[in-house]
Amino acid sequence: MGGVLTGFGIIAFVILVGYLAGRAGIGGPSAGFVLNRIAFFVTNPALLFVTLAHADLRVVFSSQLLVGGIAAVLSGGLYLLLSRLFFRRPVPETTIGILGSGYVNANNIGLPVAVYVLGSASYVAPVLLLQLIVFAPVALTVLDIGSRGTVSLRSILTQPVRNPMIIASVLGILVDVTGLPVPEAVFQPFELLGGAAVPLVLMAFGMSLHGSRPLQAGHGRAEIVTGVVLKTAVMPVIAFLLARAFGLDGHALFAAVALAALPTAQNVFNFAARYDRGVAVARDTVLLTTMFAVPALLLIAAVLAPA
Repeated sequence: MGGVLTGFGIIAFVILVGYLAGRAGIGGPSAGFVLNRIAFFVTNPALLFVTLAHADLRVVFSSQLLVGGIAAVLSGGLYLLLSRLFFRRPVPETTIGILGSGYVNANNIGLPVAVYVLGSASYVAPVLLLQLIVFAPVALTVLDIGSRGTVSLRSILTQPVRNPMIIASVLGILVDVTGLPVPEAVFQPFELLGGAAVPLVLMAFGMSLHGSRPLQAGHGRAEIVTGVVLKTAVMPVIAFLLARAFGLDGHALFAAVALAALPTAQNVFNFAARYDRGVAVARDTVLLTTMFAVPALLLIAAVLAPA
């Protein structure tokens, strides 16, 4: 438990540094955006490549992947049911709400939690791949059809191969599976770049918290609260029940539930902004689930983390 608290303390401190830097205007108004872009296109792919190239793939693609995927689908399904009963919003707005209830932040928050709390970035890689290869294309298809009545099939099909984190993950898996001998001199630059991934994303996230004001009147408070409760409380419980059903225990059980408790991904806000549908719901769900994820993860660690 002491190691878990230390991990969360490291994460919180770097986020605080980012917040203070943003408040002080260090780097200008676009500093957070720039840090996120560098992390997305350079450092995060480097970290995933090195991690998966050295990972035990039997652990990476295990029943934990099924637990995470099913928990996300069930949590999103509950939002859909509640939306149809009480909110009756158009399809694009409902889609954004569904994503807010189950699409986890496997990048900005997931990677630091996996590295410092769970012990390896490999835990978050399968969740990241599942979301980017399966969930995101499906959601974008629905948003395309619901918003414009048409769909760009080429854009949907090529999205995974245009994502640097997917490309890096696939390359790392190929190196691991084939046993390709890669000289240490080749790995070291990627290890150096990957070492910058976690600090960059945490500082960028801290910068994004400055000036945020959630739950303003007239912006779908009921939908936001529903999404936040499902994501923060219900999805981890579903993951726990599924993990036990699959026979997971110890550190594997802790990892499965902790990953389910990650906050809503910022990609959900990006999708909403791209189609200009459900933007306020996406923004506030991302912010509030991120705020509540810290106590939720601490509670999960207190109950499930191995001694």
